[in-house]
Amino acid sequence: MPLEEAVGALAELRAEGKIRHVGLSNVTVRQLERAQQVVPVASVQNRYNLTDRRSEEVVDHCERHGLAFLPWAPIAAGGLAAPGGLVDRLADRHRASAGQIALAWLLRRSPAMLPIPGTSSAEHLLENLAAALVPLTDDEVAGLTRQGLRRGQ
Repeated sequence: MPLEEAVGALAELRAEGKIRHVGLSNVTVRQLERAQQVVPVASVQNRYNLTDRRSEEVVDHCERHGLAFLPWAPIAAGGLAAPGGLVDRLADRHRASAGQIALAWLLRRSPAMLPIPGTSSAEHLLENLAAALVPLTDDEVAGLTRQGLRRGQ
C-alpha cells in the first residue's frame, strides 16, 4: 500500500475526531516528509540506541520540526556494556546501571528524545526513571557517541 494512502486513512480518522495525533514507526526522513504532506505527524518511533544509529537523520529532523522521537530498543548497548567497556566503566563511575547510562545518553542526544524502555516491575521502572538524573559530562557523552558509532555502524 502506498504511504500516502495509509496515512490518508489516518488523516480521515483524525478529521472524524476518532484519533487526535498520528505517529509513525520505522520511517526515513523522506517517508516522514511525504506523510506530513498528508497529515500532521506528532511522533516517530524508530530503533535507535548507542550502537544502532541508522535513524540519526530522523532524530535530527524530528528535533528541527518539533516532533517527538521514541526510540525502540533504547537500552541496547552491545559490547559497550561488556565488563570493562565504556558503558560499564561509566556505570561504575556514576553508581548507575548500564541501562541508565544508555538512557542518559539518549536524553542528552536530543530534546526530541522520549525513550520508553520496557519494564516488568515497579523497581525497574524507578531505575529507568533515575537515568534522567545521571550527570553525564560533555566528554562522557562525546565518548559514548564516538564509541557507539564505531561499534554499531
